[in-house]
Amino acid sequence: MKFKIYLSGPLFSQAEVQWANKLKVTIEEMLEEKIEVLWPHEMSLGSTQKIFGKNIEFLTACDLMVAILDGPQVDDGTAWEIGYFFARGGNILGIRTDFRKAGEDRESNVNLMIEHSCLSISRTFEQLLAELMRILV
Repeated sequence: MKFKIYLSGPLFSQAEVQWANKLKVTIEEMLEEKIEVLWPHEMSLGSTQKIFGKNIEFLTACDLMVAILDGPQVDDGTAWEIGYFFARGGNILGIRTDFRKAGEDRESNVNLMIEHSCLSISRTFEQLLAELMRILV
């Protein structure tokens, strides 16, 4: 049985899609047969209600979430997915490569609700991959 990972993050620019795709491909190559990455960008598009329903289906089917947290603040759809996943008892690994501060205090890089929902928030691609290996291997 494959461990299912939900890849969450903004998908509103070519750069965001390319970064998320690079992350997905690298995770898949690193863990090969052990995991399956479910990424909303790859679902067939339809009505907004169908997209919403498919996202819920993916979120419910997954064992772990990787959430891209870059930007002046966490993307609102990503924040919603994190809250939903956390509330159902799921584990979340965040990645924030953005150097801007977006939290409530000097030490925080994201909103406190996002920060405390994540098992860890990696600052680099390599840190995230190490966290995945620690959890999955």
